[in-house]
Amino acid sequence: MTYVYAFDHKHKKPPMSLKDLLGGKGANLAEMTSVLGLPVPPGFTISTDACRDYMRGGWPRDLDKEVAKQVSKLEKAMGKQLGDAADPLLVSVRSGAKFSMPGMMDTVLNLGLNDDSVEGLAKQTSNERFAYDSYRRFIAMYGRIVLGLEGEQFERLLESAKEWDGVKADADITPDTLRRLCERYKAIVASHTGKAFPQAPQDQLRGAIEAVFSSWNGPRAIAYRNQEKISHDLGTAVNVQAMVFGNRDDNSGTGVGFTRDPATGAAGAYGDFLVNAQGEDVVAGIRNTEPLSALEARFPKIYKELLAIFERLERHYRDMCDTEFTIEQGKLWMLQTRVGKRTGVAALRMAVEMTKGRKWKISKEEAIQRVTAEHLDQVLHPQFAVTNLPVIAKGLGASPGAGVGRAYFTADAAAEAAERGEKVVLVRSETSPEDVHGMIVAEGILTARGGLVSHAAVVARGWGKPAVVGAEAIRISGKSFTAGGTTVLEGDAISVNGTTGEVVLGEVELLAAKPPPEFDVVLDWADEVRKGKLAVRANADTGADATNARSFGAEGIGLCRTEHMFLGEDRLPVVRRMILADTPADESAALEELRQVQKADFEEILEAMDGLPVTVRLLDPPLHEFLPRTDELMVKEATTGLTADERRLYEVAQSWEEANPMLGTRGVRLGVIKPGLYAMQVRALMEAAAERVKKRGKPVVEVMIPLTVSGPEMAAARGWVEGAIAEATAGVKKPIDVTIGTMIETPRGALRADDIAEHAEFFSFGTNDLTQMTFGFSRDDVEGRMMTAYLEQGLLKRNPFDTLDQAGVGELVEMAVSRGRQAKPGIKLGVCGEHGGDPESIDFFYRAGLDYVSCSPFRVPIARLAAAQAVLGAGSESTA
Repeated sequence: MTYVYAFDHKHKKPPMSLKDLLGGKGANLAEMTSVLGLPVPPGFTISTDACRDYMRGGWPRDLDKEVAKQVSKLEKAMGKQLGDAADPLLVSVRSGAKFSMPGMMDTVLNLGLNDDSVEGLAKQTSNERFAYDSYRRFIAMYGRIVLGLEGEQFERLLESAKEWDGVKADADITPDTLRRLCERYKAIVASHTGKAFPQAPQDQLRGAIEAVFSSWNGPRAIAYRNQEKISHDLGTAVNVQAMVFGNRDDNSGTGVGFTRDPATGAAGAYGDFLVNAQGEDVVAGIRNTEPLSALEARFPKIYKELLAIFERLERHYRDMCDTEFTIEQGKLWMLQTRVGKRTGVAALRMAVEMTKGRKWKISKEEAIQRVTAEHLDQVLHPQFAVTNLPVIAKGLGASPGAGVGRAYFTADAAAEAAERGEKVVLVRSETSPEDVHGMIVAEGILTARGGLVSHAAVVARGWGKPAVVGAEAIRISGKSFTAGGTTVLEGDAISVNGTTGEVVLGEVELLAAKPPPEFDVVLDWADEVRKGKLAVRANADTGADATNARSFGAEGIGLCRTEHMFLGEDRLPVVRRMILADTPADESAALEELRQVQKADFEEILEAMDGLPVTVRLLDPPLHEFLPRTDELMVKEATTGLTADERRLYEVAQSWEEANPMLGTRGVRLGVIKPGLYAMQVRALMEAAAERVKKRGKPVVEVMIPLTVSGPEMAAARGWVEGAIAEATAGVKKPIDVTIGTMIETPRGALRADDIAEHAEFFSFGTNDLTQMTFGFSRDDVEGRMMTAYLEQGLLKRNPFDTLDQAGVGELVEMAVSRGRQAKPGIKLGVCGEHGGDPESIDFFYRAGLDYVSCSPFRVPIARLAAAQAVLGAGSESTA
């Protein structure tokens, strides 16, 4: 097996298609080198195969030999040797996984410097300050990343060096001070490791490669992959590349550029650059950057060359590209490119516009596949309800939307506050990958430093988090910050506007965002693709929810939970009277009162969904949920005492209380014990449908019986429902479209699907309970310590309550689909659990042969898009 490939290696396929092998960065470096012929510093890629073998069994046996061969080739190409005392070759060592994970893994720059080669670099460049600045950067970076030292130790010494020289900028530290700083850095390494800083370049290179491999399983990388649903098994490639120096002099610089605005999608170059700096200075937000447009005045020829490269890249990749570049003494070098991350607004705009442009004309199907669920989520982000607000600071609007929460100044403090139920805004001087867990839980992010491509900006845009960066007026000190004469303490409420860059003291009222025109265009295209293949319904329990769902494009209601209609202040007492009834007459009176209110509710829902199917689930939860908690009544009895009514409620609650209510008297079992309850609900539903018919409506009713696990149970329940339908529709002249089905939510229900199908016109999979019962997890308790531990240790690839577990729960669904269709070929099949709005789960449901998915109203647009992408994905697989 070959582990290492030079950038100019002649692959049998276009390198950009080999991300599984070369990682995203390596594939694109090879593409720019061997296909486009762009000015890329030479180098080589250590494949993801090597990383996976390293994780399984340690350093691969032949890797040293292959690396040495490629280093020799690189030395020949550059006319220099690694670590040479006279004219040293220096390299960077960077990660590069298949999927972009900005800042989550490690990078080492200036590798090859040691006590001898630093002198050679100084002589070759006639710039001692540059040479020792590069060396101190390398020692600090290697010490932190490879040797595991705390970065603050190096930062403190750097600040002391600036104070010693009386300067503010790193670039102004004198050569003598930098030389002493390097010695002090090496002393830190020796003190903490017990060994001298490594001088042999081969040892340095192996240490850096191992550090990048190991960073794949670092805490921040794992947290990022969990958030992004990236497999933990992929591994990362490692790219070793000849260094070029943007920090060589004032005729040098470095930057990050996009071929379009990643926030809006507008055409035109966009990005940040710095003069006399290295790449991490831009991305880390250590220094405030200049906009890319300012490059034209400083380096006009290079700016023109860069724009020409941007156009070539966008034409070649047929998409917006994100690049990194360095200018070394007036020469432009391209260090990286990839298809750029973008906001939801930008993704929609570019998807639509690129179907029209002649340069890169894409099909509507390609446009659909370029928009993600996260993009649609972002355009629905809230905004400030008012505009004339007292702004205490202003920065760069790096990620759109508005966020309101309490200010916290460390990721740990933010995460702890979020666990207590607080909404938080993470406030930092600048974020780093170590802050990921705090960023994940934040409503918004605010940094005092950094540009539009800083870590905070890139990660926030990818996750749809509102972010304001580079708010220079903010001065952070411990657990507070000041801005414009205002002091904000930890726990104080602030509001951030990631669109305008404004920071406001206090809680600002938010309004939902208005999606751009392209939102509807893309979803209309998606509907054309999935029409007749996979429908999208909504879970809605009120007329207002149903109206909202229809406005988002829902094609019916897949789940109306009737128990939610019982929880209003005016209805809960009636439900309790029904439960407490001592005589059939008392129970019937309470049921009649509930029938009247349920009929009105059903009529509103049927009106909102006129002509579309409405699946109404009969009462599912155990009755004790409608009674006071017994532990609360017990405390009251022991302290202040109970009233006569409370004592009666306490006694009945104790009688209905179960040790494991989710496996107790609920669903169809309630119908067995209290047949009048289900009869009342069906009568109310059918009377509402009859009223709609009288008003020339077109009700389409589906009655769902929950939790059936056998054919006889379904047959008995169907008999009750049919009897209630016949009673309620007696005298109705025009027949009402009504079908009867069940929810498959237990493993036994899935196993006996053929028996159940004989008595049902439809199945709907309740994947929340099906997941719970298949795993033996309590979905109410599993989300804390246990799920976190299972994900971090790789015992689960993802949370099965977020994305369907295809290996276990999915097999049950496929089995039930197969057996149900064998027993009744025309049976309708859908899903109404939370997984109905998850794109990856939707892809599985389409392949499993379901007819529809159902999700919350606000997830309907995402489900429409995901359903189309599932259809297109299945089509591409069949033609491959």
